[in-house]
Amino acid sequence: MEAAGAYDPSKLTVEEKKNLIVRNLEEVIGEDRLVEILKERNLKVYWGTATTGRPHIAYYVCISKIADFLKAGCEVTVLLADLHAYLDNQKAPWELLNERVNYYEFIVKSMLESIGVPLEKLKFVRGTEYQLSREYTLDVYRMATAVTEHDAKKAGAEVVKQVSNPLLSGLLYPGLQALDEEYLKVDAQFGGLDQRKIFTFAEKYLPHLGYAKRIHLMNPMVPGLTGGKMSSSEPESKIDVLDSEEDVKRKLKKAFCEPGKVAENGVLAFTRHVIFPILDGRDFVVSRDAKYGGPVAYKKYVELEEAYVRQDIYPLDLKNAVALELNKLLDPIRKKFDSDPKIQRTRSVGYPDDTCKPKQQAPTAPVEEVSAAASKGGATDISKLNLKVGQIVAIEKHPNADSLYIEKVDVGTGTPLTVISGLAKHIPMDDLKDKKVVVVCNMKPVSMRDWSSAADMLGEWSV
Repeated sequence: MEAAGAYDPSKLTVEEKKNLIVRNLEEVIGEDRLVEILKERNLKVYWGTATTGRPHIAYYVCISKIADFLKAGCEVTVLLADLHAYLDNQKAPWELLNERVNYYEFIVKSMLESIGVPLEKLKFVRGTEYQLSREYTLDVYRMATAVTEHDAKKAGAEVVKQVSNPLLSGLLYPGLQALDEEYLKVDAQFGGLDQRKIFTFAEKYLPHLGYAKRIHLMNPMVPGLTGGKMSSSEPESKIDVLDSEEDVKRKLKKAFCEPGKVAENGVLAFTRHVIFPILDGRDFVVSRDAKYGGPVAYKKYVELEEAYVRQDIYPLDLKNAVALELNKLLDPIRKKFDSDPKIQRTRSVGYPDDTCKPKQQAPTAPVEEVSAAASKGGATDISKLNLKVGQIVAIEKHPNADSLYIEKVDVGTGTPLTVISGLAKHIPMDDLKDKKVVVVCNMKPVSMRDWSSAADMLGEWSV
């Protein structure tokens, strides 16, 4: 990978620096202030990450953007937000917090190194290094005299876990993040679009304390492998930074990647926001069988997207190409981890329950019990079936079976369910998309040609 340091920011114009800073961002608040600062000096920006669940490859979306900041000459601070992690519904218990912070620092630095970012251009800060100081604590109290409960809850709606009777810690979270901008002495804060309400909260309330508004730079929310948000709590929706080469290929092979569709396509989104910025003008090669035209190379993401929409590129070929590039990034991180017993211990202590356990199902009997009772001549108690009405939000052909579809069915529980159906030879895909269907949600997952079906679709719901 070409190092970020290979760029000479002193030779860039203000416009060139601005374009590097804002490229691929979803939104910028305060772009006029950004330009004015760049006319005078380099921008000071920070990115914060709460040290909760283990980092996954979606972090590369932020990491590749940090590389852009460095190329533009920005002074970048990475905040390892340990206190925020504890306040967010106690996701990181105090006794594990230090180990998780150490693990995060190792992973974040290793990811930056994997794309050629020189660490000497960065500053790492732990939140508790300054957030427990007398001055910061007094400002927390000052903030509390100005902020309403409504505004605090609204600001954290996309970031802090929402419950009907929220803890005070979750209400403090947005105020602390706003104060971080002042205490880190930065011009701008960088984060995902899910941080927008906290950013506008900071713009409103920092002036109440006599502090200046900051610029806010927002990345788009990149969908996970199942089509929804990539989450540490959903093992199959994300690829861990330390996943093996085989696991990376396996998870990408199972990733939802609807032919010809861009929306909610996590594989395409990853190529846009991570692979292409890191390749920085070098070819992204998609290998294809000779009968389909053979290997093809793309220098720009838009060329790849257009080819995918035309269906010149098959989903499996795209997945294989992404797996190859991703494993190039992850391989040095895996080797570094495997050769460091200290960091191995840090991970095992910081994440003692690191065994990707499936979420508990609702307390209804498995559908197999209902079937077993019927087969033995007993009465069929259909009340034990967990039936839900859902909507097919995405659909694609099964890569390994012409007679099967892979549907994503939203039943209102967060991440859509993956359902494999044998409807491919009976109903066109366009006739099923957005249809409401009845699904059995408490069946045992079934493997169908290397894909797991989490539910059974009974039929269309007419309204």
